[in-house]
Amino acid sequence: MELRHLRYFVAVAAAGNFTRAAEQLGISQPPLSQQIQRLEHEIGAPLLRRLTRSIELTEAGKTLYDDAVHILKLTDAALERARSVARGVSGTLRIGFASSTAFNPQVFALLHRFRDSYPGMELLPQEKEMSALMTALADGAIDVAFIRLPCERSKDFACRVIDFEQMVVALPSTHPLAQKDDIALGDLKEETLITFPRDVAPSLYDSVIAACNDAGFTPKLGQQSPQVTSAISMVATGFGYAVVPASLGKIDDENVTCLPLAGPPLTTQVALAWRRNDNGKAAMHLLKLL
Repeated sequence: MELRHLRYFVAVAAAGNFTRAAEQLGISQPPLSQQIQRLEHEIGAPLLRRLTRSIELTEAGKTLYDDAVHILKLTDAALERARSVARGVSGTLRIGFASSTAFNPQVFALLHRFRDSYPGMELLPQEKEMSALMTALADGAIDVAFIRLPCERSKDFACRVIDFEQMVVALPSTHPLAQKDDIALGDLKEETLITFPRDVAPSLYDSVIAACNDAGFTPKLGQQSPQVTSAISMVATGFGYAVVPASLGKIDDENVTCLPLAGPPLTTQVALAWRRNDNGKAAMHLLKLL
């Protein structure tokens, strides 16, 4: 049995005669009649009673008609879903985030536009430290990744910078310097710097240490936070100060005050990375929105 046989049968049953059904299908009547006869032969029972100017369904025909309509609806829906996935308007987009990039306003705005533009797409987020994120992207475990530059392994991928984010100093709200309008790193040379493992965000880690060195001191390193975002919690509990992207300053914690840096600005680059020569439609739609 072929799907076209079911379509022909449903068309004849719905139209009530062969002539109208043939016109609707865009074929001549004799081939249509032959296809119905083949279907009846395969089933082993008549499906239609041929009357003078119309047809009526036999009991076998009524049973087949209900099932055939259901089958054709399922088939059409399956085809449309497959076409939607092929066009990148439905399906899934697996997105990786380096630590703290999800807080960046440009990243948030881009994903918001994507959801508005492609409501049928399901976004599957994953947050990983940079090394694991680059491996996941290379292995095809994720489709795109929001990363921070510079990153040595980013050279293996296509990248586009989407934001230059200012770094700020996060201090306990009770700290004497928390009342200032801005703060120089040199003012904190006797304080404890909360860092995170370098593998989590190499560019952030290196830029913070280099900025302290440029300010004329080697920072006093205290307990490490497991992620960039958790550094805010450690500041709140009094472990020390942290230098973090400005977007993390939006984390609502009354025990933490974020101050801009005095002097030359310290920035970090947020970029979107994807595999070269990977023409996945969903990923390409995200790129077009940039």
